[in-house]
Amino acid sequence: MKDLRIVFMGTPDFAVKSLEAILEAGFNVVGVVTVPDRPAGRGQKLKASAVKSYALSQHLNVLQPVNLKSEEFQNKLKELNPNVQVVVAFRMLPKSVWNFPEYGTFNLHASLLPQYRGAAPINWAIINGEKKTGVSTFFLDEKIDTGEMIFQEEVEIADTENVGSLHDRLMDKGARLVVKTLNAIASGEVQREPQAENDELKPAPKLSRENTKIDWNSRVEEIYNLIRGLNPYPAAWCYLEDSSEEIKVKIYDIEKIKQEHHLPNGTVTVNDKKIKVAAMDGYIIINEIQMPGKRKMTSKALLNGFDFAPDAKMR
Repeated sequence: MKDLRIVFMGTPDFAVKSLEAILEAGFNVVGVVTVPDRPAGRGQKLKASAVKSYALSQHLNVLQPVNLKSEEFQNKLKELNPNVQVVVAFRMLPKSVWNFPEYGTFNLHASLLPQYRGAAPINWAIINGEKKTGVSTFFLDEKIDTGEMIFQEEVEIADTENVGSLHDRLMDKGARLVVKTLNAIASGEVQREPQAENDELKPAPKLSRENTKIDWNSRVEEIYNLIRGLNPYPAAWCYLEDSSEEIKVKIYDIEKIKQEHHLPNGTVTVNDKKIKVAAMDGYIIINEIQMPGKRKMTSKALLNGFDFAPDAKMR
């Protein structure tokens, strides 16, 4: 068995689970690299990343470079003398950083590569109505999410699942896959396989204001998948036109009904304390919604103090 000296790189909670699993498996983590503390909240106080907070609780050496290409950071990294680096939900690394460890640098990605390369693979798998996704480990190269494959494991996606629950399941499975990958590297039995390339690759671009907006002229299934693929974060949104007022609302938990109707798309109706919005081939029932300046609430709670106008419409 090879004696591994690991540098771990990551930022959010998704990465913490992998770092935790690495330590619990008894591996030697000589350093952790994460983003600088950033202002957060109303007071804009500096807040550490989830990875930094966990790493400090485990008395690990933490580096927070502003510039990954800086000579100062790279010298500090080399002083740690890692022979393998693990990357989970971090930034793109320059070649001078990922290429120097003896056993390479590998990344955990929350998709079945080569599908869903990019920043938001978990969201896009649900938005596109996939029935399965998974986690992959691969060695880094010059491009984004294109390096040689190591391991993959599949996860089924339920029709009612949202991105929050899928995120947590992939986080747990991914952490176990990271440990499996380290064991393979330590034993000298790690296999490398080029990623398969084809013409039908589905990307996972960064989520934006534009691609998270609901188009009520779409089919019910497409709207349903978009909303659950963005619930709880960052949340699908649209405008509510109500009594000549236009406000931005976020929509979370929903149900779908496939049913013929003759209402204009986006028409809002309220029956039995339920909010229904007409789409191309049915209705979306809104169970949770967030109005401007308010917290997320159930539709029932909203209707206790809010009346939709007869001509209310989502657009």
